[in-house]
Amino acid sequence: MEYNINESPDLHLKVDKENPLKTWLVDYVGEQLNPENDEVNIEMIIEVVAREFPEFLLPIAEENFIRGYRQAMIDVKSAEETKKASSV
Repeated sequence: MEYNINESPDLHLKVDKENPLKTWLVDYVGEQLNPENDEVNIEMIIEVVAREFPEFLLPIAEENFIRGYRQAMIDVKSAEETKKASSV
């Protein structure tokens, strides 16, 4: 598998049936997508949940975006302060 810098390699990890919720979810996603190798990965679960339960996934995505944006603003401010301090 080729690595894509714009996506997490974790998306392609197989999900094991470690507890009742994962067992149900893996079986459900497997029934919906019928993967050739019978393995369900994170990307497949996200695809099915996004399609069938977007009101669950959307707040998670929004929160992740907001946190990333806030961190970017903190990083920019820190870089500006560092640049200003080094030029003095």
